[in-house]
Amino acid sequence: MQRRDLLKLIATATGTMMVGGQALAYDLVQPVPLSDTGFSKDEVALLNEMGEVILPKTDTPGAKEANVGATMAVLVADCYTPVLQKTFKRGLLDINKRCKEAYGNDFLLLSAEQRTALFNTLDTEAKAANLAKGLSANLEMSRPNHWEPGDAAPAPHYFTLLKQLTLYCFFTSKVGATKVLRYVAIPGYYDGDFPYKKGDKAWAT
Repeated sequence: MQRRDLLKLIATATGTMMVGGQALAYDLVQPVPLSDTGFSKDEVALLNEMGEVILPKTDTPGAKEANVGATMAVLVADCYTPVLQKTFKRGLLDINKRCKEAYGNDFLLLSAEQRTALFNTLDTEAKAANLAKGLSANLEMSRPNHWEPGDAAPAPHYFTLLKQLTLYCFFTSKVGATKVLRYVAIPGYYDGDFPYKKGDKAWAT
């Protein structure tokens, strides 16, 4: 999948351009170990479960199988500004708080139906909040890009960050690239007239 296609997918799904643009060149730097991210193994497991609600397993793997939580933790630590880091981590606490208020249990104890209902509500709230902040206005889909809010700029809703990271981490993972997209380790010659049938998978390479 080309960088432009992935950015467009994320922008379409969240209504906001990709936040944390350094992640797009993350393979160029040495990642920090999980122990240095500020996230525990339990929090990574929680992120995997949350990601699975956004990209559930069907006839193809889901977010949990791609271990998106581990990658999310590293990207938040390495590629997010302090403002975005705080927004993201506070968001995780708010999700658990809302779970207890609505269902009387922590997120991990909710049923699949309850998790989906909560995330549908958060998705709607996030898009409305971002629109009110002017973060979704004039989104030019023909030229999707990424952006970095400064200290004085409004941060996107935390659910937008969670959803963007889930999509990004999944489709750039080995599982996403080889089991959901079409992957050829050593692509051959360019063919501008390659046969395509409706429903064919997008190419990872």
